[in-house]
Order: sequence, then structure tokens, then C-alpha cells
Amino acid sequence: LEQNPSLTTLAIESELPLIKFRIISIKNRHEWERGEAMLSDSELEALRRIAKGVAAQFGAHCEVVVHEISERSTCQSIIALENGEVSGRKLGDGPSQVVLEQLGKDDACPDDHLCYLSRTPEGKLLKSTSVYIPDENGRVAAIFGINFDISTLAMAEQALSELTLTRSREKEPPARISHNVNDLLDDLIEQSDRLIGKPPAMMTKEDKVKAIRFLNDHGALLITKSGDKIANHFGISKYTLYSYLDVKTTGGKTND
Repeated sequence: LEQNPSLTTLAIESELPLIKFRIISIKNRHEWERGEAMLSDSELEALRRIAKGVAAQFGAHCEVVVHEISERSTCQSIIALENGEVSGRKLGDGPSQVVLEQLGKDDACPDDHLCYLSRTPEGKLLKSTSVYIPDENGRVAAIFGINFDISTLAMAEQALSELTLTRSREKEPPARISHNVNDLLDDLIEQSDRLIGKPPAMMTKEDKVKAIRFLNDHGALLITKSGDKIANHFGISKYTLYSYLDVKTTGGKTND
């Protein structure tokens, strides 16, 4: 090998099919020392065993994949794969987006990407995690990925949400059960603000008319001394407050 440092593969022919042993030559060692990340065989085997254990724990809907980060990863990066039917991939397949993003980088190991959504070409919805495995020099040498097929769970969640929806499908916080009329008035005023979608200081006259009509329709002005509190909240006089209640067909416009 020292006489031929470019040698990387030794082929041994026998009665068995051709067997190829990959040998790291002196030349390749120099290339690795100059910066190519690499894990030892024992470390890669440990990742394979962890992948098998995670897949066994969470079942057939959980794909676990280990990508190698090296110069050959642009065409073949998957070195370990469990439950590949989730994504339709197989051993020796090419890189994913996270692998491509990492190739060519020589910086420190990035933060792991945890619990994000991804989707297969067939439309399966996956809950994914990518854990970056560094070598002894801190460079990314492998990516340990978990992809859990949540397509069925997402459909179940949608079905359950249909059962819990009320007539109003808007995403509003549940109505609070008030202990007294003052709390109820505060709740109604808060709902009127949400209806307009902006604080009173930014409301136009038309906005305030709409909010006050909402409060009146929901009985807020039946509460004792509510007029003072509502007028103060919207920064208007009580006279203006009641004039707004008289606006019925003018589109929110008043003469004051």
C-alpha cells in the first residue's frame, strides 16, 4: 500500500460472489487529516444499532435513517435505514435536503433540528428530527434522522376537531365564566376589541360604532354604570357613545 498510495479497494475473487474490501490508504489518511469528517467503524455500527432500537420501539410508522457526510454523499449518503417504506427510500440512496445543506461546510456542528414537519412525494405527513453527529474534531460526520408518519394521526385529529367545534368555526378563546357583572363587562369589552382587531387608540369612528353596537347587542349597556366605563375605554363622551347607538343605516358615519 505504501508503494501505491492511491489504492483504495482490494478485490478478492473466490467461489463466493466478488467481495470488495475498502482500505484507507496513506493518501486517504492525509485527505482525512486535511478536513474530511469521518466516524470509525465502531461508531457507525453504534448508530446502526441505535437506529434499529428506535425503530423497534416506535413501530412500523417510524423510519430511522443515518446519513454519512463525506465526499461521496452527493450520490450515496444513506448507510443505515429502518422502516424505509415510510419514505420509500433504501440503503445507498442519495442525500436529503438537510444532508445537501451540510455538505461542503467545514464549520462547527450545527444545532439539531427537532420536531419539524416534512412530507414525502406521495403526500405522507412526517414529524421529523435531524440530529447532527460530530467527529472527534467537531465536524459533522453523520446525520441521524427520525421520520414518524403522522398522516393517520393528523386525519384523526381533524376528525376530533370537527366533533369539538361549535357553530362558530373562528379560532376564539373559550368564553370565560364570570363571577360578577363587572367581570362580564370586562369580558364583553375585550371581545369587542378582538372583533375590530386593533386597540381603541387606533380605531376609526366606524370601528368604534361597530364595537359599541356589538356591546349593545350583547347586553353590555344593561349593566349599571357601564356607559361610563365603555365611553372611557373608547375615549369618547357618553353623549357620543349613545349617538353611535343611533347609527343604523349610515355605514358607521355620524354627524358629530
